[in-house]
Amino acid sequence: MDLNPQTIPSSVQLVTVVDVHHWTERLFSFRVTRPDSFRFRSGEFVMIGLMKDDGKPLLRAYSIASPAWDHELDFFSIKVEDGPLTSRLQKIVVGDQILLGKKPTGTLVLDALLPGKNLYLFSTGTGIAPFASVIRDPETYDRFEKVILTHTCRQVDELAYGEKLVKDTLEDPLVGEMVQGRLFHYTSTTREDHIHTGRITTLIENGQLFRDLGEEPLNAERDRVMICGSMDMLNDTKALCEAAGLEEGANSKPGHFVIEKAFAG
Repeated sequence: MDLNPQTIPSSVQLVTVVDVHHWTERLFSFRVTRPDSFRFRSGEFVMIGLMKDDGKPLLRAYSIASPAWDHELDFFSIKVEDGPLTSRLQKIVVGDQILLGKKPTGTLVLDALLPGKNLYLFSTGTGIAPFASVIRDPETYDRFEKVILTHTCRQVDELAYGEKLVKDTLEDPLVGEMVQGRLFHYTSTTREDHIHTGRITTLIENGQLFRDLGEEPLNAERDRVMICGSMDMLNDTKALCEAAGLEEGANSKPGHFVIEKAFAG
């Protein structure tokens, strides 16, 4: 899957796949080289993709799952059998080349949040990807005393990516010591028995999440929130945040919570 640099648009660049891991029949992650000129803030997304047979690029927005200090770039993806991009992307192997956009952007960044005590990262499925970046950024722990990463999936085996992510973060030579006792990982499933079961919105609404964590319900004075998942999950969790008195923030006007906007249009 080598591509000709002379045929690709100026808005993208070629990167090389250096690692691929298939977590389940539905989920895989991959790692690519990082161009020297590529800069991003932890939590941002970028366009990635492949060239179609007609010579045109096929691109989709993907959250960058590596922290801003990493020398390579990680991505976490679902597999869609008849998906225009993922049906092909899931077949990449080490040494293949893919397209990477030159302008990362996004709403799930620390700059869009007001100062606070607790940072909640609510994620479902591959929505954990931007938080894989955020929890490994030293600035996150400069700004917040406690970071609570929640990850809800349909089945237990789909939680494996997040479990390894948190384990590696705790053992990371750069941020591991900083993270100890301050990063909390809360998992739940919706279609299989697990230590916690139910949609994250249900666990927030009935208070089970906060009882399990030994925390008070969401409070605008203390808590800040980032949300990434399906459109239904985004809308429902946003409504719960607003009901608790939290206001949505943006890069231009920081607030109490932010939601992923990559797929909102």
